[in-house]
Amino acid sequence: MGNITTQEAQDWLIDKIAHRLGVEPSAVPPEQYFDELDLDSTEALILAGEMENWLGFELQTTALWYHPTIKDLAAHLAEEVAQRASA
Repeated sequence: MGNITTQEAQDWLIDKIAHRLGVEPSAVPPEQYFDELDLDSTEALILAGEMENWLGFELQTTALWYHPTIKDLAAHLAEEVAQRASA
């Protein structure tokens, strides 16, 4: 996968989360904490799996702990993709 921007990662996350919650993407703020979202653990695992398929690599299990909002995780994902692309 080529580089992704923070905005692309954020849009992807918001679209997927909105779909799972059955709401419009505009109803999911980027500053939303993952633990405040109405996702159960199964949905969260499915989302993580979809994200890994999209990115092409496995996420660290601590990614959501250290990057607890959509915005923070999106920035981390863009950085991680850039690091892997340059390695």
